[in-house]
Amino acid sequence: MPQTDSATTTASTTPRRSPRAWTVVLTACAGQFLVVLDVSVVNVALPSMRTDLGLSAAGLQWVISAYAIAFAGFMLLGGRAADLYGRKTMFLLGLGLFTAASVAGGLAQEGWQLVAGRAAQGLGAAALSPATLTLVTGAVAAGPARTRAIATWTAVGAAGGAAGGFVGGLLVDLLSWRWVLLVNVPIGVLVLAGAVLWLRESRAAAGRRLDLPGAVLVTAGLATLAYGIVQTEEAGWTDPATLLTLLGGLALLAVFVTVEARTAAPLMPLKLFRTRAVSAANVGILLCGSSSFGMWFFMTTYAQSVLGYTPLQAGLALVPSSLSVIVGSKLAPRLMPAVGARNLAVTGALIGAAGFAWQSTMTADGSFLTTILGPGILMMAGIGLATTPLATLATSSAAPGDAGLVSGLVNTSRTMGGALGLATLTTLATAVTGPTATPAALTSGYAAAFRVSTAILVGAAVLMLVWLPKAMATRDRQR
Repeated sequence: MPQTDSATTTASTTPRRSPRAWTVVLTACAGQFLVVLDVSVVNVALPSMRTDLGLSAAGLQWVISAYAIAFAGFMLLGGRAADLYGRKTMFLLGLGLFTAASVAGGLAQEGWQLVAGRAAQGLGAAALSPATLTLVTGAVAAGPARTRAIATWTAVGAAGGAAGGFVGGLLVDLLSWRWVLLVNVPIGVLVLAGAVLWLRESRAAAGRRLDLPGAVLVTAGLATLAYGIVQTEEAGWTDPATLLTLLGGLALLAVFVTVEARTAAPLMPLKLFRTRAVSAANVGILLCGSSSFGMWFFMTTYAQSVLGYTPLQAGLALVPSSLSVIVGSKLAPRLMPAVGARNLAVTGALIGAAGFAWQSTMTADGSFLTTILGPGILMMAGIGLATTPLATLATSSAAPGDAGLVSGLVNTSRTMGGALGLATLTTLATAVTGPTATPAALTSGYAAAFRVSTAILVGAAVLMLVWLPKAMATRDRQR
C-alpha cells in the first residue's frame, strides 16, 4: 500500500513505492470525477425537473446553486478536516454522504426535497474533493511520477465537468431526469468499496484541534459570497440585495483573515500565501476556472438554442473538447521537464485564449467544424496544459501537515473561479443579447462572453509569467 505521511512522519522521510499506488490514484480520481460531474450534469435535465416537480424559474436555479454554494463554502473546512481526522476517513464520509444525497435527490417528490438533496450532495463533495488530491499526491513519490498522477487527477476532474452535458442528455433521453442523480449510486458504492480496500489512512498535525471560529467564518464567508454570485444571474450585479450579500461575504472573509492572524493553530495559516507558488498558482487556477466553466455552459446553450441540437446531440458535439482537455492534461507532465512548469502554464493559457478568441467569431448559422469542434479543442487543450503545472506547483510547495488544506484551496479556487466567471459572463451575455432572444441576439451575447474570457486568459498568462517561480521548489515535500 502507498506510504503516506502520518502523525509520526517528517518532511525528510522518503515514502516507499507501492505496486498499488495507481490503484489509489484511480480510486481518488473516480471520487473527484463524480463530484465535478454533478456541477453540470443536471443542466439538460432542468426542463424535465420543472415539468415533473412544478418548479419555478427560481427553483430551477436553486437546483444548481444549492450544490455550488455548499461545495464551495465548505471546501476549506473539508481540506483541514482531512489533515486532522484522516484523508481516508473524510473520503469515505464525503462519498457516503454524496451517494446517500443522490438517492434522496433522485427520489424527490417535491421541489424543496430536490434542492435539499443537492445541498447535501455539495456538503459531501466538499468533504470528499480535498481528500482526493491529497491521496493522489501521497500515493506517489515526489518527482515526474507525482506530476503524472496530478495530471491524471486534473484530467479526470476536467472530464467530469466536460462530460456533464453528454451524460445528462443521454440519461434524460433514455431514462428520466431522476437518473442524472441516481446514476451516482452504483458508481458511488463501487468507489466506496474500492476505497475501503485500497486506501490507507493518513493524517497530519497530531494533537491539533480544528480552529472552530475560523471554520465558521470562512465557511459562512465563502457560502455567502457564493450565494451572492449565483444570485447575480437572476437579480444582476447592481441589485441592492446582491450587493449586500457580496459585501457581507467579503466582510466575513476579512474577519476570518484577522482571526487567523491571531490564532495559535489557525485553520488557514496565512504563511501559506507568502509562498509564491501557492498564491500565484491558486490565482491562476481561479482565472482558468472562470473561463472554462463558462465555456461548457455557453457552448451547450449555443448548440441547443441557436443551432437546434438536441440535448444528446449537444453532448456528443462537445466530446472532442472533453477529450482534448484530457490530452492536454496528460501531455503536461511530458512537457514540464523540457519547458518548465511556469512556461507551460503560460503557454497553455495563451493557447486557450486563442481558442476563446476563435470562438468569439461564432455566427448564428455556424458549422460544427468552425464554431464547435475547432475552437473547442483549442480552448480545452490549453486549459488542460495550464492547470496541471499550476496544481503541481501549489501542492509541491505545501508542508505535509498542510497537504489537505492546500488541496482544498486548489479546489476552492477552481470552484469559486467557475462560479464567479459563470455569473459574470452570463450577466454580460444577457445584457448584450437584450430582450429579444433571437438566435442572432443570443449569438452576439455568447460571442461577447468569449471575448471577455479571452482577455481573462491573456491577463492570467501575463500574471503567471511575472508571479510564478521559474522552477519548482527543490525541497521535495513527501506525503
